[in-house]
Amino acid sequence: MSPSRNVLAIDQGTTSTRAIVFDADARALAIARREHAQHYPASSWVEHDAEDIWRDTLETVREVIGRSAVGRPSIAAVGITNQRETVVVWERASGLPIHRAIVWQDRRTAEDCARLREAGAEDLVRRRTGLVIDPYFSATKLAWILDHVTGARGRAERGELAFGTIDCFLLWRLTAGRVHATDVTNAARTLLFDIHRQCWDEELLRLFRVPAGLLPQVRDSSELYGETDSRLFGRALPIGGIAGDQQAALIGQACLGAGSAKSTYGTGCFLLLNTGQAAIASKNRLLTTPAYRIGGRIAYALEGSIFVAGAAVKWLRDGLQLIDSAAGTADIASRVPDSHGVYLVPAFVGLGAPHWEPSARGLICGLTLDTTRAHLVRAALESVAYQTLDLVSAMERDGAPRSQSLRVDGGMAANDWFCQFLADILEMRVERPAELETTALGAAFLAGLATGVWKDADSIAATSRTAAVFAPLMTPAHRATLLEGWREAIARTLHRATDVR
Repeated sequence: MSPSRNVLAIDQGTTSTRAIVFDADARALAIARREHAQHYPASSWVEHDAEDIWRDTLETVREVIGRSAVGRPSIAAVGITNQRETVVVWERASGLPIHRAIVWQDRRTAEDCARLREAGAEDLVRRRTGLVIDPYFSATKLAWILDHVTGARGRAERGELAFGTIDCFLLWRLTAGRVHATDVTNAARTLLFDIHRQCWDEELLRLFRVPAGLLPQVRDSSELYGETDSRLFGRALPIGGIAGDQQAALIGQACLGAGSAKSTYGTGCFLLLNTGQAAIASKNRLLTTPAYRIGGRIAYALEGSIFVAGAAVKWLRDGLQLIDSAAGTADIASRVPDSHGVYLVPAFVGLGAPHWEPSARGLICGLTLDTTRAHLVRAALESVAYQTLDLVSAMERDGAPRSQSLRVDGGMAANDWFCQFLADILEMRVERPAELETTALGAAFLAGLATGVWKDADSIAATSRTAAVFAPLMTPAHRATLLEGWREAIARTLHRATDVR
């Protein structure tokens, strides 16, 4: 192996920043991680300090290079993957953010989105962007910053400010302000990008009141963006790939052919089905989104987004203090034969696809005096599988090809009990890869493609290794009974959300 055959991936997520060095066989050689603070200044508001994220990025990259046995000379390229939709606005002159980053989970602009929908804007938005009008996406959060930070809108119109998702902010900082760019997968999550013409859309910019001078250049997911400032890591490192976290995970799972699907179970759950060159317009409130663009050729995906997956387990641990660690949930859930009729709808920050109900709130139903901790833990895990089925069913109603298997990754994918229940509920084979760091691996693949570490999709697929396969075992009758209860719980949640509105 030549001395420059390793790739460093920066995986900037919702709760932490990680740096991972992969070799040419797609094996992780070293990992460094830092958690960052979550800020909740008001109900349903979620913010991050972008300076914290930048500091953590520097520290993790330096640490992982130091811990990697082959060190800095072995790094052929850097790839970046990021929490999508999270908004940063910074000064072009200083590079300093003018406000905390507003996170994808944030719901402060729900009323703004409702007014736009009532004004009849959703059809235009769906046709151009493949998205729905929801606070989840970047545009209304960006407009909020411009309207609420003193002087920001005027400064933006004068070209003094820059906007980007986290990847774009990190790229700016890594290149000492020389490159203001993002990739197509991140641009497509802003509500401002026409995914068919693949450009910023002037009509959408007017609709969301966003000055064009704020926006970054949109580039391929795999190409040479520039180099890191040599003062940061001892030498300049080529930056060769960028993708939003869920698209990166699709690539990391080697789902590079139409009909292949993956589901990532992190803070939320995101299921993407590769639809190739066909941008399928969903009639069931799923998202049509670019999967990646390589060599100028774009591939699309259908996406279903669940806001709360692993976050429900975190709530059990930190909020209710029912568990000591996420790793223990498999054992706890297996102590009882079923959930005893208990259902949890984890709509803590609203419901995502296919409902898109920002007013929904969490619900637990079916409690009795003999409900135990184990039943609640089991109900939380089950809720993620039920929500995944809702996404798969919506994709099938849209006419998308049914995948023969679902490749899973993320923290919950390490839970054997959950993976088996997921296979049972989906009536589909669930495959867990040997390398669970698939989001970071996808960023590494993109950077490695741009620098010759991997030459094409076939060489990426050749590195894929499956660690476990879970086949459905549940009887159809038992499955039908469970799903009937879930549908009733969802109906109650949506009914209550309507009453609140």
